[in-house]
Amino acid sequence: MQPREIFLRALQKKETPRPATGCVTSVVTVDLMEEVGVYFPEAHLDSEKMAALAAAGHEVLGFDAVMPLFGVWHESAALGCPVNWGEVDRMPDCSEHLYKIDDEIRIPPDLLEHPGCAVPLEAIRILRKRFGDRVAVVGKAFGPWTLGYHLFGVEEFLINTILRPDAVERAMEQLEEVTVRFGMAQLEAGADTLCLADHATRDLCSPDAYRDFLLGTHRKFAEKFPCPLVLHICGDTSDRIPYIRETGLSCFHFDSKVPTATARELAGERLALMGGTDNIAVIRNGDEESVRRDVEEKKRCGIEVIGPECAVPLDAPWVNMKMLADAVKGE
Repeated sequence: MQPREIFLRALQKKETPRPATGCVTSVVTVDLMEEVGVYFPEAHLDSEKMAALAAAGHEVLGFDAVMPLFGVWHESAALGCPVNWGEVDRMPDCSEHLYKIDDEIRIPPDLLEHPGCAVPLEAIRILRKRFGDRVAVVGKAFGPWTLGYHLFGVEEFLINTILRPDAVERAMEQLEEVTVRFGMAQLEAGADTLCLADHATRDLCSPDAYRDFLLGTHRKFAEKFPCPLVLHICGDTSDRIPYIRETGLSCFHFDSKVPTATARELAGERLALMGGTDNIAVIRNGDEESVRRDVEEKKRCGIEVIGPECAVPLDAPWVNMKMLADAVKGE
């Protein structure tokens, strides 16, 4: 069975000869850039370089899937945020917010033609041609909760979930269009599946807020997108996994702050699980023995896709991810 089929079947909790291995957030590190000869920030802005660096997820690390959207600002850049695209050792960021909560959000009709969207769309086409049916190509679209952080600022957005919940709901309804347009365009470009990244982490979003503002939205995405969807939320999500289980999404990419056995119990039989490997203790600071122990635990708990919990720190050694992929495959 080819890596692509293993990965896609695992997302849907279908039988596979082994767990899948991969990550739907960035696996790029400084030493991986050195290995490939492609560097940030150019790899955020040039489709050929973006595809070449993403391809290393399979060709160097041995994962079953590749994902070319390394940062979190592509859609927001297309919406007008003045993004600083970072440096070799620094991810993109933006400190200027465009709107107050009562403002009407302007979504450009040519959203997908902006480089923030057009570059990764072309990178997906390149990756699809490069790998054919052998390797899964993963797209990534940010949900309206995260886009709200970007456009309004975290404080402005969150305080109004209490003061002006009607305005927050209206903003999220508008921003759903961005998630759907960019996500669908990635599928049309050749992506097999999508990471729905919506950072409703416990530090910023209570379980009640997830239920009230996000559960219905995520259900709509599960119904709308014609592919398995992987929801990514950082941090301790143990208090909202029961809600996530009810969304109809295929898979949840979980953080190591949720113990693996706990995640498995909470997810039940309906929801596939991905990730859970500690990026600091195992991916950045671990060795072959700690990597193998982690993989063995994930296998015992029945994690469908084994890999890093979130975007890998830029100063981590890529060899630890290669050891993880090898251990999953029994090599």
